[in-house]
Amino acid sequence: MMSNNSESTWWKEAVIYQIYPRSFKDSNGDGIGDLQGIISKLDYIKSLGVDAVWLNPIFTSPNDDNGYDISDYRSIMTDFGTMSDFDELLKQMHQKELKLILDLVPNHSSDEHFWFQESRKSRDNPYRDYYHWWPAENGKPNERFSFFDVNRDAWRYDEKTDAYYLHYFSIKQPDLNWENPKLRQEMYDVLSFWFDKGVDGFRMDVVPFISKDVSFPPIPARFNGSFGDYYANGPFLHDYLKEMNREVLSKYNGVSIAEGVGVNTEDVHLFVNPDRKELDMLYHFDGMGIGFTPDGFKEPHPDGYSLLEFKQVYTKWDKAFEKGWGTIYLGNHDQPRMLTRWGNDAPEFRDLSAKMLHTFLLTMRATPFIFHGDEIGMANIKFDDITDYRDIESINMHHYLSSNGGDLQRFMSAQKITARDNGRTPFQWDDSQNAGFTDGEPWLKVNPNHKEVNVKYQENDKDSILSYFKSLIALRKNNKTLIYGEYQLLDATNKSVYAYSRNDENGTFLVLLNFTSVDAKFDTDYDLNNSELILSNYLYMDMGAILKPYQACIYKF
Repeated sequence: MMSNNSESTWWKEAVIYQIYPRSFKDSNGDGIGDLQGIISKLDYIKSLGVDAVWLNPIFTSPNDDNGYDISDYRSIMTDFGTMSDFDELLKQMHQKELKLILDLVPNHSSDEHFWFQESRKSRDNPYRDYYHWWPAENGKPNERFSFFDVNRDAWRYDEKTDAYYLHYFSIKQPDLNWENPKLRQEMYDVLSFWFDKGVDGFRMDVVPFISKDVSFPPIPARFNGSFGDYYANGPFLHDYLKEMNREVLSKYNGVSIAEGVGVNTEDVHLFVNPDRKELDMLYHFDGMGIGFTPDGFKEPHPDGYSLLEFKQVYTKWDKAFEKGWGTIYLGNHDQPRMLTRWGNDAPEFRDLSAKMLHTFLLTMRATPFIFHGDEIGMANIKFDDITDYRDIESINMHHYLSSNGGDLQRFMSAQKITARDNGRTPFQWDDSQNAGFTDGEPWLKVNPNHKEVNVKYQENDKDSILSYFKSLIALRKNNKTLIYGEYQLLDATNKSVYAYSRNDENGTFLVLLNFTSVDAKFDTDYDLNNSELILSNYLYMDMGAILKPYQACIYKF
């Protein structure tokens, strides 16, 4: 194990709890979660045993992409409250020894941002070069793919100055021009503004995309339509990240986390190797891409996902982070609920598989990110009608398929499993109307299963998913081997069981996870009779080489 992996820092040892503010807790009855709602639930958050909270964007935004289209990086969206509310939230969190991580969106702003409003006025406007413009008299620029545009075209023609502007995402999310040093300084000033307020770090949205080849040549054939991989290979990316570190990050005791879309295992050390002085952590997307059909839009394979591939991916990435530090997650605001995607949300297996997945997250060598609601086993809502969706990705893809003769029934079926709104339904606090989330009309429908799945029912149940989750966090914190210890994959060819060890000079832990709904055998050289069963999601355990459905066991040697 590399020495920089064992060097103690707060963010390596932390469990980070992600809150999607719009869906967490509404304090004023408008159907939208807000900062005062989060403040009212800080004791609950503290009770989980987590160390830090990552908030999705809370900045002023017209909400074309639910806050990832920012129109003012220094003010709070009115839906969420005021700057005074934010200051109170930060103060109370620090009093409770909770750290706060904000979401930086450095690749693009809203088209309603002052910079862009000025930029589109004229070709000689001082803000023109804050964005990527292409004069129409030079012809249509080479193809760039837009993830959210209904036409999939990342170049938008603007009549005012007879030019195209670049938007990798929505037409209302123009890409910022990091090749302009003035723009870079603006973004560094934004970071300093929030650090000076006392925030403890930033998760940086699609930060590998910030550097572009401004000649916009044709995309090389070797990328074969993998636009994200191409976008993440800008010529000056690491120069900008080093500059960001030098100008801002190195001056504060905060954490910097890259959303590593397009980053592979061969290149990840360029971001997180501490000797390079760029960023602290990165999370990858390889795991999230497992189990899709090759021709559908985020369509799960009818046979499910391969556990062999799952194990290979996470083992490969553990190795990649030997020069630096990684993260581990199975769900977030851009993903469906982890229980539905990776476990089994049928009532008979819900608790067992949720506990099994948490066992994986909290025993790997990486900083775990837990998406709010997963600690109680929230599941996909599985909408039948496109009008129930609020996410621009689902809505625009439905429109695109409808306009191009696509199979809408196939698309809607896949969305029940993979749509992002499945992870964004309101938090389930209790069994009352709207699950205790709001007294008004919720911005997104509440999952009907809140009658059975909620915090109220689980808080005082020692056998609940929530209680098990808290026990896992306590186990991790009390055993640094589960944080810094070496990871070794065992029984690698087992198609049903994920087995691995964590060990260092303080001892060895064996983790056994059955990812299936039937009994599964496993093979290991460890003698379980000479071990202590530390934790299991079953109340009893036969000491043979059989795991019950979705069983999770942690042994100590």
